[in-house]
Amino acid sequence: MRKYAYLKEPMRVNRDSTIYKIMLYKSKEGTYLFEYCSLGAVQSSFDLFYDSISDLYEEWDDFIDEKGWIEIEDPLPNCQHDAFIPLRVKGRDIGKPEWGQLEMLVDGKWIEYKAK
Repeated sequence: MRKYAYLKEPMRVNRDSTIYKIMLYKSKEGTYLFEYCSLGAVQSSFDLFYDSISDLYEEWDDFIDEKGWIEIEDPLPNCQHDAFIPLRVKGRDIGKPEWGQLEMLVDGKWIEYKAK
């Protein structure tokens, strides 16, 4: 399960970074919270781990805007859990990941991804 939300107010996390939106991802291992430092960010800047989804909701529900949590589909197999688009490490699908090299799915084909 994945859900994202916008914050009521941008949240400063350190001297250089401010969070504008968040995403939760619930897996067998636990629940992850991804933090995004721009409204248009495709991938997260930071992440946190929670033992339970209720702990995450308890900590974050007061900070999200009136739209609340918006459910989205889980990522495709081998894709990044924090990405808003189908995005994966090149070669991960064949067991030969090229760390740092990403590709995205466009019109049914995997092409090189270059962050903006």
